[in-house]
Amino acid sequence: MTKAKQVSLVVCLFLFLFVVIGGGLHLNPGGAFLAAVTGTPLLIHLLNRTRAVKDLEHNPPPSPPNPGLPRYDVETDASRPSAIESETLVRQ
Repeated sequence: MTKAKQVSLVVCLFLFLFVVIGGGLHLNPGGAFLAAVTGTPLLIHLLNRTRAVKDLEHNPPPSPPNPGLPRYDVETDASRPSAIESETLVRQ
């Protein structure tokens, strides 16, 4: 049932893009079809990414099982140079 729902939503999105892009840009049917075929997967990808980001904001990943283990923090580690960068800086 879920698969049928997803397929029907993709078909509806394709038809919507076909009509809106074709009519709005005054394209011939071939151009409107090509625009809808290329736009549908792109739009689905963008919507899935947006939903994934919102899910991460509302449900952060669980903390490590052992509270004594340090948690990897990308923002803190991004400000420090890596070993290769440090080695290059020392050589200069």
